[in-house]
Amino acid sequence: MATERTFAMVKPDGVVRGLIGTIVSRIEAKGYRIVAMKRMRIPRELAERHYGEHQGKPFFEPLVAFITSGPVVAMVLEGENAIAGWRAMMGATNPADAAVGTIRGDFATTIDENVAHGSDAPATARREIEIFFGEDGPLD
Repeated sequence: MATERTFAMVKPDGVVRGLIGTIVSRIEAKGYRIVAMKRMRIPRELAERHYGEHQGKPFFEPLVAFITSGPVVAMVLEGENAIAGWRAMMGATNPADAAVGTIRGDFATTIDENVAHGSDAPATARREIEIFFGEDGPLD
């Protein structure tokens, strides 16, 4: 098993619903270390960069509109197999398919407003950490 870092986010619906503490508690209880965390409102330009691979797809504009609609909590998690582990904790993208006990299974209401985001691969994690925390990422 490898220690790695991943990008995690509590999306606007999770922030508005007061789920930050619950989600952070689950992350910490799992044994992941939060090496960087900030609450922020994502500017459109940053959102477009973050979702760049979806540009031109029909869901791109609604995705950007949603992620910029309110504050988010952006985090860098560190731990053994953090990328796959965090994705397993989140559950399936569509909450109808997400298992009970996962973040989306327990809290998400729709596929469009599914409470949390996580990087899907090491290259994506590096890119997203750089977008939200700068070129060098967290120095911790």
